[in-house]
Amino acid sequence: MGKSAATGRDWTQIYAIYGLDQWQTVLFLLFHAILFTVLSVLYLAYFKPIVHLFESLLAVAAVPGGAARFAAGFTGSVTAISAICLFFAAANFFYSSLPLHYDMAHRMVNSVSDWSTVKQALDLGCGRGILLNAVATQLKKGGSSGRVVGLDRSNRTTLSTLRTAKMEGVGEYVTCREGDPRRLPFGDNYFDVVVSGVFVHTVGKEHGPRTVAASAERMRAVGELVRVLKPGGVGVVWDLLHVPEYVRRLQELKMEDVRVSERVTAFMVNSHIVSFRKPSQHVVGPNEVRLDWRC
Repeated sequence: MGKSAATGRDWTQIYAIYGLDQWQTVLFLLFHAILFTVLSVLYLAYFKPIVHLFESLLAVAAVPGGAARFAAGFTGSVTAISAICLFFAAANFFYSSLPLHYDMAHRMVNSVSDWSTVKQALDLGCGRGILLNAVATQLKKGGSSGRVVGLDRSNRTTLSTLRTAKMEGVGEYVTCREGDPRRLPFGDNYFDVVVSGVFVHTVGKEHGPRTVAASAERMRAVGELVRVLKPGGVGVVWDLLHVPEYVRRLQELKMEDVRVSERVTAFMVNSHIVSFRKPSQHVVGPNEVRLDWRC
């Protein structure tokens, strides 16, 4: 296998630590890609008998004979194209799950200009710990005494994440806990940096991704992310589909330096990195006002 563009590490080493997320989806897509490939080969091998079959079927409907050959060829072409698309989708899901996720995590870490002053960081939706450990590695590299907290909805996930941190040699910089991203178990202005990788879009998914209720839940998670960030602190979110919603909400909350990266295709959809800074103070008109970050 090749090496990571961000760190130069061999992918076999990275895979040994983190495994493959979305592996069920990859296997599902590969199975159907192989199935459609086999069907395409059978179409080529038995094209004439298939044409005769279509002729017999279309004869009942009194359709001209030439239509049978066209229908057989069209069906075979669609089958072959479907196989190619399924192989591409499987490859994209595999790439997005590990190589892209790993490189994007280090890109997110590099979005924070100064890690030397970071004492507390949060990874919202830490999952396998790819982003969490990238933050911890940055803290370790700078000789920082800071710590990064990984929060996930499953206790079983957090235990697995701690194991990956130890394998990466950053266990002393990492703590994990279970929690709800819509009601973070931390006080206001607690973290210097908050990061999140392909997680916020899953908040409220029980309501359906396009519903008003789901959007409200996601915005509540964004509000919580801002609430726990210290004034002057930096937030970096890499996510799918709903990034324009996050940008609008961050602008409503008067965040500074809201920046959106160029589009990156991940898991067959568009993704972007959004970075922002929480202002040290909030002024509306002549007087300073305190904003309530909670939705």
